[in-house]
Amino acid sequence: MLYDYHDAVLMIFCKAPIPGQAKTRLMPYLSAVEAAELHCELSESALQMATQNGLCQVQLWCSPTTVHPFFTAAALAYPITLHQQQGDGLGERMSHAFNSALLGFRRALIIGCDSPSLKVCDLEQALVALEKPKTCVVAPAEDGGYVMIGLNQIANELFTAIDWGGAHVFEQTLRRIEALGFHYAGLKAQWDVDNPEDLARYWALK
Repeated sequence: MLYDYHDAVLMIFCKAPIPGQAKTRLMPYLSAVEAAELHCELSESALQMATQNGLCQVQLWCSPTTVHPFFTAAALAYPITLHQQQGDGLGERMSHAFNSALLGFRRALIIGCDSPSLKVCDLEQALVALEKPKTCVVAPAEDGGYVMIGLNQIANELFTAIDWGGAHVFEQTLRRIEALGFHYAGLKAQWDVDNPEDLARYWALK
């Protein structure tokens, strides 16, 4: 398949939709099964968005393993490859994924699978920004985290000693980018579905 950005890869981080383990912050507003079903729906939307225009190669980075039926079905339905997340926490898993990706690609992006506001144009803007050497591109989240990060050079320190899940992830990451001497390319803020207010916002889109 021909891609617009043949030297780039998009990595989608995704948990298996196991009831009681997916979208737990929406429980008990949703039942465990309903939360898992929502996670499936959001993940499908992310896969469709990421693969619809042949922008670049897409990898689905799975947790805890790649063998869940949702992942195997996704690999049949979309032009993606499956990869297993490795590491004890989110930082280690993202660092490992970038280390792996940048061995074979010149630029790489990571997104989650629960940001309905993220569009193909945002992905392309990030890839263009990564034309500049030693660049880190970030799409911040309205809740203080981020929904996308991209690199064209390995930077493991970006993912250590970060308060993942807290309100200062983006702020801490910005400080780390500056300390490492990377060029920072900022994108517009996005939102993800983490709490009942986000869910109501998502349902209003449908």
